Amino acid sequence: MVKIGDIELPDFPLLLAPMEDVSDPPFRALCKEQGADVVYTEFISSEGLIRDAAKSTMKLDIYEKERPVGIQIFGANLDSMLKSVEIVEKSGPDIIDINFGCPVKKVVSKGAGAGILKDIDLMVSLTEAMVKHTKLPVTVKTRLGWDENTIKIVEVAERLQDVGCASIAIHGRTRAQMYKGEANWHPIAAVKNNPRMHIPVFGNGDVDSPEKAMLMRDKFGLDGAMIGRASIGYPWFFREVKHFFETGEHMAKPTMEERIEAARRHLQMSIDWKGERLGVFETRRHYTNYFKGIPHFKEYRQRLVTTDDSAGVFQVLDEVYEKFGDHQFV
Repeated sequence: MVKIGDIELPDFPLLLAPMEDVSDPPFRALCKEQGADVVYTEFISSEGLIRDAAKSTMKLDIYEKERPVGIQIFGANLDSMLKSVEIVEKSGPDIIDINFGCPVKKVVSKGAGAGILKDIDLMVSLTEAMVKHTKLPVTVKTRLGWDENTIKIVEVAERLQDVGCASIAIHGRTRAQMYKGEANWHPIAAVKNNPRMHIPVFGNGDVDSPEKAMLMRDKFGLDGAMIGRASIGYPWFFREVKHFFETGEHMAKPTMEERIEAARRHLQMSIDWKGERLGVFETRRHYTNYFKGIPHFKEYRQRLVTTDDSAGVFQVLDEVYEKFGDHQFV
């Protein structure tokens, strides 16, 4: 059993990573149904929460069916982060997660996200202050370091643990790498193998097959996997990994009927949550993976990502089922 604070999870839990414009309530619901053990919100700006910015406060929406759920916040100003903790608590999450890993320039330039990897003392003091400011478990998601020359993740993880961090998820790249190259899980394993570490250590980065998840568990000895890009438009990834763990075999790929149903539900839930325009627009990024591997699908894919009204998208999905309903995915 793995525990985050008092939250009990199965052995080697699968966590849905916080992803901007992806990990919203509709998508989290689909992933939860398909076996995600913990889900996280999109990352939320502490400054935006304090200003009561609509985009930030909307991301606080969580639902009972998705528990345990973590709300992730980012920032570099202590007062703002503490005030945001108070705001976040009112939404009733199970976990508060701090983003110390986002590599995007607009976040890093403010010293937040992966930008804080240049100031480990600040990273630790912010975490300590937040732990003391809430009764909820505080967790951290970060990267190996700023660049290849500053990888001190074993020391950093231990310091975070020592100030009360309840678990740590580590992406196997530096900020300098962004998302290029291959994720390096060896430094994450070194964190786990540090005899002083007792909190869960989760791996993140390039977990894109059941075999990779098993490798992370069996060879690298980590406590769980945080799944990001492999789940976009493919919430079934979680159940496929668990099936592989249990049987050593790959389960059958979701049928066209399952994919159409998921895409329709995803779109409808998105519209219900964020309105017609945003609901249609922000669901587009998922369609490529929902229907990946279908020959001669380009015309339909183009229509799915350019149609501006939901009625039109639902019509295209109907047409997809009529034309490709018998397609066998392998």
